[in-house]
Amino acid sequence: MKAFSIYILLACLSLRAIAQDLNARVQVVSPKIQSTNKRILQTLETAMKDFLNGRKWCADDIQPQERIDCNFILNITTWDGSSNFTGELQVQSSRPVYNSSYTSTLLNINDKDIDFTYTEGQSIDYTDQNFQSNLSSIMAFYAYVIIGMDYDTFGKFGGTPYFASAQAVVTNAQGAPNKGWKAFDGNINRYWLAENLNNKLYLPLRDFMYDYHRNGLDVMADNAGKGRKEIASILPTLSQVDRQRLGSMFPLIFFTAKRDELVSIFSKADSQERLQAMNLLSEVDPANGLKYKELQKQ
Repeated sequence: MKAFSIYILLACLSLRAIAQDLNARVQVVSPKIQSTNKRILQTLETAMKDFLNGRKWCADDIQPQERIDCNFILNITTWDGSSNFTGELQVQSSRPVYNSSYTSTLLNINDKDIDFTYTEGQSIDYTDQNFQSNLSSIMAFYAYVIIGMDYDTFGKFGGTPYFASAQAVVTNAQGAPNKGWKAFDGNINRYWLAENLNNKLYLPLRDFMYDYHRNGLDVMADNAGKGRKEIASILPTLSQVDRQRLGSMFPLIFFTAKRDELVSIFSKADSQERLQAMNLLSEVDPANGLKYKELQKQ
């Protein structure tokens, strides 16, 4: 009986280890690299996938079917043939919409400040307490951002502790020589994304994210008109975002992820509702004004 109990305990621990928080698909590509021996890139891809999917990032117990879908596409642009790499990282995440097969994009960002060292077979070490390596810190940063954005859409400001964790990754990286972690590296980088996500100025946008998904999209499968009207009613919330910082990271990644979806939602509305949505969205997101003008053509 004792041996059987130990077997059950080990089985449960094994399942817990497998059923972590992220369902990350990782792809490492290198179209600009001429080397014929790219085995190290295959091991890098596997190491990244194991790192993201094998860790416990959330405080809650996440069931296997609840794991957060995300994609990491690392495009290696330069490699010294040894252990030094530079490139770009495309990070995408989505969440399911209630009672439907549709998934809604939450994050779609291209990080161009990627440089790191990696040798074939090395373990990718990470701790929340200090900076271990640029590669592990970048992946941990986006893991926390992905989880925070997901939690924000299921509970009002539910992502706060994970955005704080992303900020801690940035803080720990301040002494590192790598780009993307500091305020003076530009206004579109990891530093400013963490700053925006933790800045009270952007609470209206986070509040919108919750209502948009829980009271809008999650309702539309059963009642499309009701869900769309809820989204229309909260669109003015976007105007509360500090107008002097419209070029900032959080609004930028929000509209990058949502512009096509917003057009799709309101394309099925009546002419007055389409016009109102087009005018408001064009005002708060002028960079995508031409995209919103498609609502005039319906």
